[in-house]
Amino acid sequence: MAFALLGTVQITLIATITVITVALPAIQRDLHVDDAGMVLVSSAYGLAFGGLLLLGGRLTDSLGRRRVFVTGMVIFGPASVAAALAPWSGMLMIARFAQGIGAALAAPAAMALLGVVFPDPDRRGRALAMWGVLSSAGATAGTVLSGIAITWVSWRWVFLAPVVMSAVAVPAASGLFPVDHPQGRKRIDWLGAVLVTAGLAVLIYGLQRSGWMVFGGVVLLVLFGLAERRSSAPLMPLPFLGRRILPLIAVTFCAGAMATGFFLLSLHLQQIRGLSPLETSAAFLLPAPAIFASGPLAGRLIPRLGIHRVLAIGLVAAAAGLLLLSLLDMPYAGLLVFPFGAGVTFSAATLAAMQGVRDDQTGLAGGLLNTAMEIGPPLGLAVLVSLGTAYSHHPSSGYAFALRIAAAVLFVTALFSAPTRRTKKVKGNAE
Repeated sequence: MAFALLGTVQITLIATITVITVALPAIQRDLHVDDAGMVLVSSAYGLAFGGLLLLGGRLTDSLGRRRVFVTGMVIFGPASVAAALAPWSGMLMIARFAQGIGAALAAPAAMALLGVVFPDPDRRGRALAMWGVLSSAGATAGTVLSGIAITWVSWRWVFLAPVVMSAVAVPAASGLFPVDHPQGRKRIDWLGAVLVTAGLAVLIYGLQRSGWMVFGGVVLLVLFGLAERRSSAPLMPLPFLGRRILPLIAVTFCAGAMATGFFLLSLHLQQIRGLSPLETSAAFLLPAPAIFASGPLAGRLIPRLGIHRVLAIGLVAAAAGLLLLSLLDMPYAGLLVFPFGAGVTFSAATLAAMQGVRDDQTGLAGGLLNTAMEIGPPLGLAVLVSLGTAYSHHPSSGYAFALRIAAAVLFVTALFSAPTRRTKKVKGNAE
């Protein structure tokens, strides 16, 4: 019951990113928003969510997992109501930003609560393997719900699921999770929090719209790194990041490939093949069985093969799926193989990133993982769509080329992920 609640919350938080994607034209028409306004409406949630995740993770470790989880959902629910009722675009943008603040608190806290639900390391490992695929499921669910909503009801109904989830999660958390009292409140590195939040927000926005903003985001993140080296209580200890850099890169690249692949396929199905939004949403139901099968399978393979080997296998399978997906007129095999490989990748990367994490750093690790997941989509869309457009003015040729480039990137990442002779396979969730 506890895992079901946390997993459904994670799916809902990620689905809220994509739930307005198909509905954007209807929102623009109803609220009389220009293109610049729609950029802010569509980006507000992701900017707050991605930018505040590291701070949310640190607050989780400092103030307590249940407290931060409940606080996040208390913010997320009313913000979703405000988004559903927004009479003008500015209100919708503010509500989406507030949703992102709540999500940035709830997501790392939910992941940290897995340690409470599953104190046994083996059971926790299997739960983390399943957790790794929930973001993929959430992104798919958001796209499907968006298509259904604008076909039969108003776009405002896309916010019903977040409202209901918040209403259920807040009271349920009090009964399912004990109050945890961290051993002394840790000092929060507020300078680091400001720099990383601003850097990630500017970088994520810039990846979608402006090269100068990308440069500004990188500068702010470099300043964050310098500040962390000098801080006596860093928001994110750099050695902690360094030991987890490979699985985080794998998550970023795979999330970017998934967002770009589904975006390009959606355009192809609607603009080239002439499918309706509802028919397009139905096509994205096809990956669901593969996504949910990948987590349990990864959980069984990792004790036998080791985390790094399973991570490499997942990346190779995802790369093969992208090559199949690049056959845009017959993408259905790719819609099965790619999500399966991505799910295995996310599961193995989640376990690798959580390996050896102390109890008082689980929120930080959860924040890092979710940040990698958030950076991937705008990075993938900015780079791959630009490459596809430069390659060919014919949309289908450009889309296929972009997907093949993404496949090559995942394959190269798999080569770096393969275990070396020094990598020791041990039973359980460590290597």
